[in-house]
Amino acid sequence: MKLKKNIAISESGFVFDPSSGDSFSLNPVAIEIMEYLKTDKAYEEINQLILEKYDVDQTTFERYYYDFINTLRQFDLLNNE
Repeated sequence: MKLKKNIAISESGFVFDPSSGDSFSLNPVAIEIMEYLKTDKAYEEINQLILEKYDVDQTTFERYYYDFINTLRQFDLLNNE
């Protein structure tokens, strides 16, 4: 899974898609996940990094991660694979 290259992400969590003109705001964890996706990290690596850094269990992380990924797909922010 890879974030489209033209997606701009600010440090404050503002995301801009120049192809559609849409913009979004993210929370700090979502910003972190977007940065991981931007650097081509695989799910397993993102999973490990988040579980080590935050007080969250595997099931909760998976549920929210896949919900977030589906939202990114819905807004066409990921490359088709």
